[in-house]
Amino acid sequence: MERGDLVPDDLMIDMIKDQFNKPQCNKGMILDGFPRTIPQVEKLESELNKVGKKIDNVVLFEIEDELLYERISGRRVHLPSGRSYHVKYNPPKIEGIDDVTGEPLIQRKDDTHATLEKRLKNYHSYTSPLIDYFTRKGNLLRLDARQSADKVFNQMFSFLKSPAGSH
Repeated sequence: MERGDLVPDDLMIDMIKDQFNKPQCNKGMILDGFPRTIPQVEKLESELNKVGKKIDNVVLFEIEDELLYERISGRRVHLPSGRSYHVKYNPPKIEGIDDVTGEPLIQRKDDTHATLEKRLKNYHSYTSPLIDYFTRKGNLLRLDARQSADKVFNQMFSFLKSPAGSH
């Protein structure tokens, strides 16, 4: 994953299947970054159908590659807490230092330009066909991810609260 490679399909499906019947998933679940290919979505839908479930909504965060490079490569995290900063958009009070603990921030290994380049190549080759797939099903929300995080969150939240098929 640090190299930008995808996790094998069968492993991902098995991990998700393990969650289907857990109490915390009774009202559904959110999958972030999966499915990424047509074969994955077909396998996922098949497994969901077996337990009487389906994919209700899909959110697409649209953003130009150039801006994505800036956002991803500028991200810094405090690993113990998960707090996230950005060198330009949400900088810590002291560069490279967590505001709360004073501990160092790190750049994750998968947040580099080289790793993102490979991930975007995979996205454009394998994932972008899912846009047409879910558009045809009528359950795709396209969000302009260049907007503020608050605007994007509020639009996504409203979409996910609405009954499937009503948007």
